Amino acid sequence: MKREEFEHPILRKKPTFGQKASDVIAKVIGSWGFIISLFLILVGWITINGYILIEYELGKPFDPAPFILLNLVVGCLSVIYTPIILMSQNRQAQKDRIKMEYDYQLNKKAEKEIQEIKKLLLKKNNR
Repeated sequence: MKREEFEHPILRKKPTFGQKASDVIAKVIGSWGFIISLFLILVGWITINGYILIEYELGKPFDPAPFILLNLVVGCLSVIYTPIILMSQNRQAQKDRIKMEYDYQLNKKAEKEIQEIKKLLLKKNNR
């Protein structure tokens, strides 16, 4: 009995463009490369803006209200990324539930076959 015999129609369907995109984006956002690059961008932004504020106290820094623009950008990133990551996690959870159900059904069938084999062996040994 092969696992392919138990494939659920949902698992056989090709993912839509949006589903593929959410999976790719979630994979990129969840990587160390993304986290480190975002950290470096934030440190760079803070350093440049802090330097401009110190150096040109009376001048106009690129973020006139210190770090408000940075706060806005980070907030917008989290608002955009959160639903995308949740969509990807929901799809994965659905796949996991279906696979667990099939594994359970397969285990039940295997247990039933093992019980039948045990009965046959007991009958054969009692003769």
